[in-house]
Amino acid sequence: MMTLLAHAKINLYLEIIGNRADGFHELVMIMQSVDLADRITLNPLNTPNTRLLCDHPLVPTDHTNLAYKAVMLLQKRFPHRTNRYGGVEITIDKKIPVGAGLAGGSSNAAATLFGLNVLWQLGLTRIELQELGAELGSDVPFCLAGGCAIATGRGEEIDSLHNTPKLSAVLAKYTSLAVSTPWAYKTYRQQFEHTYLPLKDTASLEERQARVHSGKMVGALGTHDATAIGRHLRNDLEKVVLPAHAKVRQLKETMAAQGGLGTLMSGSGPTVFTLTETPDQAQSVLQSVRQQISDPDLQLHLVQFTSQGIRQES
Repeated sequence: MMTLLAHAKINLYLEIIGNRADGFHELVMIMQSVDLADRITLNPLNTPNTRLLCDHPLVPTDHTNLAYKAVMLLQKRFPHRTNRYGGVEITIDKKIPVGAGLAGGSSNAAATLFGLNVLWQLGLTRIELQELGAELGSDVPFCLAGGCAIATGRGEEIDSLHNTPKLSAVLAKYTSLAVSTPWAYKTYRQQFEHTYLPLKDTASLEERQARVHSGKMVGALGTHDATAIGRHLRNDLEKVVLPAHAKVRQLKETMAAQGGLGTLMSGSGPTVFTLTETPDQAQSVLQSVRQQISDPDLQLHLVQFTSQGIRQES
């Protein structure tokens, strides 16, 4: 048996560059692991069956779950190894909010790949695990890498940024509110595709690269300049999500008014976060937001940046 902590992520930066030939968007993202984590327990079975257990009502326990898909992917790619070691029971103790833009499902899949690589003695490197993870979802490779990283392509090409800054954050999400990631990207394309550069124009490929504005954020992270990190937060999907979801827009406005280094929506939302330099400052922001918004549907979490995406629990 193995128990792993699968950490959530936030997007410090999300820039949409244009269309890709595979139908996805070409992105530049900077993602950061935080210490809010699901607990994933992998229990080998003496049968070839896969069983997934989770008491959260919104988490599927069948083949549609990304962690379940991770098992099926390994069984398909390495039949001799996986047949030898049998099936597995996956138990998910859910702490990361569901449908929150925090990569909860992706982190569960990453933990499953990581753990079964050990339990089934597959001997895969992290790069090989990330390549497999990219087949499951764009965020899975980052969840395997963890820490702070810049993600390009459709989000699956990961380059780690070392020396994770020691910052804290307050995460806020309405439990009953979810935002569809496909809807967010589709709507962005409908409204802003006219700003994209032609996909097949060789000259424009260089121009597309020149348009990327992530350099200032990368520089701020490299020097651990907390003020600059807060100043250069960016998420292009806010352009479509905030107008369509008044509660998310109002939540961001309320949180930003409580201070901190900066406030941003993570991924396609609806989670909003505020960065602070210390846990005490984050606690102050959290209390202020709770006083301003007394809605019991609002979840608030105080988190800290972490250098790991997946961690084996001792």
